[in-house]
Amino acid sequence: MKFLALRSALIATANELNDSGINQGTSGNLSVRTESGFLITPSGMKYSSLKPEHVVFMNLSGEHSSSCKPSSEWRFHRDIYVARTDAGAIVHTHSVYATALACLNRHIPAFHYMVAAAGGRNIRCAPYATYGTQDLSDFAIAALVGRKACLLSHHGVISLGDGLSPALALAAEVETLAKQYLAALSVAEPELLSDTEMDLVIEKFKAYGANAQQ
Repeated sequence: MKFLALRSALIATANELNDSGINQGTSGNLSVRTESGFLITPSGMKYSSLKPEHVVFMNLSGEHSSSCKPSSEWRFHRDIYVARTDAGAIVHTHSVYATALACLNRHIPAFHYMVAAAGGRNIRCAPYATYGTQDLSDFAIAALVGRKACLLSHHGVISLGDGLSPALALAAEVETLAKQYLAALSVAEPELLSDTEMDLVIEKFKAYGANAQQ
């Protein structure tokens, strides 16, 4: 079977996503880039029941020949891979706190320096569009310009990474930030860090994790 190792890694990451509580049931989806397209979780199947043959390979034209249907959100996965050569994997979740903010159409602003982990001074919330549509894909790509994560209004979260582990880690970080931001909002609007400070943190983050890469 082609891409067996990647298929197995995708399934393991999907199960880790649910085991961590970031995602629930069959909601959300994951994908990982290959040299000729990408592998994506199938539509409507429990992650715990997935086998390598259930994972769907798609080319960048959006075609597949699998007996399983790809996730209904395959379109924004494909479009992100086309638009973002830095994306090696994509995680989409309906995590509770980040989705709560998305249902309020709120960005996550620079209330905490870790917002910079998503690549910019804030984490944008893309406008609402019906799931699986080209509009949703277009809105997501715009919200991800200069970013590695975004919220989707009345929907959920997208995070990118150069591999499955970084994409999963960022999804978890966005959920933590959303929980912290909502907690702060329950008291008052938090004071935000300046653009200058956020730019400094973004620059410092470029060297963060260097030891893990050795």
